[in-house]
Amino acid sequence: MAVTQKCQYALRALFELACREGEGVVPAGEIAERQAIPKRFLEVILHQLRQGGFVDSQRGKVGGFYLARPAAEVTVGEVIRFMDGPISPVDCHRARPEHDCPLRGSCVFRGLWDEAREALERVYDTRSLRDLVAVDQQMRKQAEGTNYMI
Repeated sequence: MAVTQKCQYALRALFELACREGEGVVPAGEIAERQAIPKRFLEVILHQLRQGGFVDSQRGKVGGFYLARPAAEVTVGEVIRFMDGPISPVDCHRARPEHDCPLRGSCVFRGLWDEAREALERVYDTRSLRDLVAVDQQMRKQAEGTNYMI
């Protein structure tokens, strides 16, 4: 299962809000520009994230969006499940009523798919938005250290 582009945009939008946590509201246009997300698509995504309880908004001239919960409490796995559904390495492993596999119950790959799903979930569920902000800050510090002048 590849994470959809829509989900990647949702994660990037939430990451941008996490970077600015505590600074007030962030206009959708700023999020779109900083994270290279098409603004019209972002507006749809932000509405969906608002319905999911990830973001909240403030209307008006100085309106915008902010995280509805602390960045440390929002995991990547939670966002992926909300946007894309269950985490699974292959489509046939997902619980889908319309999919009738002739090998169901005797598939030699089932255990492998279970292990892969558990590994994906372990990675996604142990990374919060706050963790990603910390990684970004570390990357910026390293980049600054390599920009020296003689």
